[in-house]
Amino acid sequence: MKKIFTVLLCVSFTFLFSQKVELKEVTDSAQTFTGKIAGIPITIHLNYTGVVDCNQYQHYVDGWYYYDKYKKKIPLTGIYDYYGNLSLYNFGSQQKQKSKIFKSQITSLQKVEKTDTIAQKLIPKESIILQDVSSTKGPVAGHFYLDKKVQPIALSTSNVMIYRFNNYLFLPHNKKINTYDFINKAGGNKLISYSSGENGNRVLLYFEQTSNFNACGQCGASEGEKGYRVLYFTKDWNYKSYEEFTIESCLDSMYDTTKTTSKDGKTIEYKIGQSDSLPAHTLTVNIQNASVVKSK
Repeated sequence: MKKIFTVLLCVSFTFLFSQKVELKEVTDSAQTFTGKIAGIPITIHLNYTGVVDCNQYQHYVDGWYYYDKYKKKIPLTGIYDYYGNLSLYNFGSQQKQKSKIFKSQITSLQKVEKTDTIAQKLIPKESIILQDVSSTKGPVAGHFYLDKKVQPIALSTSNVMIYRFNNYLFLPHNKKINTYDFINKAGGNKLISYSSGENGNRVLLYFEQTSNFNACGQCGASEGEKGYRVLYFTKDWNYKSYEEFTIESCLDSMYDTTKTTSKDGKTIEYKIGQSDSLPAHTLTVNIQNASVVKSK
């Protein structure tokens, strides 16, 4: 009997442990992609190396590609933007010198729009151009230029963003999702609590994120967006949807907020004044139930 009880206890602990929800933040500054040039398998590796100017939607990248059969790395340098468009160049034996010149000539959004014109003056040996990536749901496609020959290139991904604010949620039943893929690309989420009910499971996140990726313009590089997100799942922890509740916002001029925490620390009430787009209202955050209720 004692042995049976011990086995049951171990099973119970295993079940409880498997039900744990965790959030892990991982910021990527490099990506590796696979694909094909004219049907021949290749691998491309790119590193984020900085922003063009205060408009942080345009980035410098360096890296390499190789044909999988030979694995001889061929250096690349170039530009990618927020929409995932890529312009990559190999300048042959003068890669380092010409890459430096190339980047020194691209210092603004206006210059980014002339990336290929600037690069061609430096006579690249090879070019990889992937355009209109944001409108692509399937594999990213473009053109590969070697001397005067043009070949099709396709990458086995629909997302060629290099710099990524990943927030991985590890869920029961060995499931994992990344908020980067379905909420937004700014990250900044913190796990507060999770709960189960008759209609499924909920996860409560608190977020603080950049209002505007650009360091210039309205709310440039401001960490002014704050609030809560409630993620809804089925009983089997399949993702369904989420709701977002903002408590502070530079973009919406939402600053008039007062916070009251209950004595037991399980409930937080936010009284939020009128903003540019919302009337005054109250948010009640129930940490134990992983829920947020909005009221007048």
